[in-house]
Amino acid sequence: MSNKETKTDVILIGAGIMSATLGTILKELVPEWKIKMFEKLENAGEESSNEWNNAGTGHAALCELNYTSEKTDGSIDISKAIKINEQFQVSMQFWSYLINRNLISNPQDFIMPLPHMSMVQGEENVTFLKKRFEALSENPLFQGMEFSNEPKKLKEWIPLIMEGRTSNEPIAATKIDSGTDVNFGALTRMLFDHLKNQDVEIKYKHQVEDIKRTEDGLWELKIWNKETGNIERHTAKFVFIGGGGGSLHLLQKTGIPESKHIGGFPVSGIFLSCNNPEVVKQHHAKVYGKAKVGAPPMSVPHLDTRYIDNQKSLLFGPFAGFSPKFLKTGSNMDLITSVKPNNVLTMLAAGAKEMSLTKYLIQQVMLSKEQRMEELREFIPNAKSEDWDLVVAGQRVQVIKDTVEGGKGTLQFGTEVISAADGSIAALLGASPGASTAVHVMLEVIKKCFPQHIEEWEWKIKKMIPSYGESLMENPELLREIHTSTAEALGLKEKELAYS
Repeated sequence: MSNKETKTDVILIGAGIMSATLGTILKELVPEWKIKMFEKLENAGEESSNEWNNAGTGHAALCELNYTSEKTDGSIDISKAIKINEQFQVSMQFWSYLINRNLISNPQDFIMPLPHMSMVQGEENVTFLKKRFEALSENPLFQGMEFSNEPKKLKEWIPLIMEGRTSNEPIAATKIDSGTDVNFGALTRMLFDHLKNQDVEIKYKHQVEDIKRTEDGLWELKIWNKETGNIERHTAKFVFIGGGGGSLHLLQKTGIPESKHIGGFPVSGIFLSCNNPEVVKQHHAKVYGKAKVGAPPMSVPHLDTRYIDNQKSLLFGPFAGFSPKFLKTGSNMDLITSVKPNNVLTMLAAGAKEMSLTKYLIQQVMLSKEQRMEELREFIPNAKSEDWDLVVAGQRVQVIKDTVEGGKGTLQFGTEVISAADGSIAALLGASPGASTAVHVMLEVIKKCFPQHIEEWEWKIKKMIPSYGESLMENPELLREIHTSTAEALGLKEKELAYS
């Protein structure tokens, strides 16, 4: 068994969208740095980034109702929606830069224009949606949004959803044509192909077994080469742990103080996928509904047109599933082995606090296919069971940590970057909006971990992301320029029209 040891500048763990994005940004900023990437599976983008393992929504808060909440005075808080929209604009600018520089090509292989819609039923929900529409419409980031509660207009927008609807319950929707469907799996593979051409050493079937600090301040990774059976040792000045659900275990192995008192709870997603091309043809939008009372934000039901392998698909979900695995290809022992002396109280506190989530998951796991079809019929009244198949999507590990606001064992629903105080190692934990905000999140990693370089890199970052350091909401002229240039570069002509 060989024990080969090699040194490098940067090691990326996991071949997902986050590592691909960070590697690509760093190669633009410092092309001379040596970068290596290790992935335990055979290819890039096989877990959370895979097109069948996520919703494929370009999350810009155009349709996701959980990003806008109603305050006690009845007004709508759109601060989170603004934040997420601006973060998605950062991703769009970076992808456009890569296309314009011919570093990647054929944007239609990973991004397509697609209307984003919110749809609600019931008088109270219709009132909320109208107020949300009015609040967002005043903001330049959401220009082009329409609202309707007229059945005739809704039949034009969502014929499949309106057909056969007999209920007299009020129904309303908002629509904005500047939404996107993003194939994050395809984008991840493109970025890794590009990195390979930039002399980044990419190793598949290489599993990271251990991470420890050396006396000279470097990080040493013990890596099992699954093809040869050999153990290799690689050291680096900086390590990024982007292993999706597998990141928590690896972060715990580092022993850094910042890794303490953090736990994870796995939730899997199940979608209904339409197998009838005639039905697929009748729908062209991502339509997000409202989560049921007591249900967690991850459970917002949505009916999505998707473009996978250049083919139009239709998916509905997600339904929550439960598996103790942290990755689809993980182990049934993942949850148990993630409980350590330093996080056991955090985990127990979360268990006591989140009884409603536990109850919800049990109910979801127990649903039969026909019960899931009944939920789909709230969207498509005429849906037939034979036209739909169940598809198991990816595993998500929700972060559990102690917070000032929520106290001990607070469940986090966003994306979380955990880094060492000296910036030598960072890990990405958590889920949605995840991939859509990958560029923003990786720029945050760079800011946290390489503060000494930010000043010298800033001009290049601004070249890649023209809005870097500025608020698009407060600069409508720059916003218009960016919408036009990204629409052109990414082939999103519908987007261009929506902002004219």
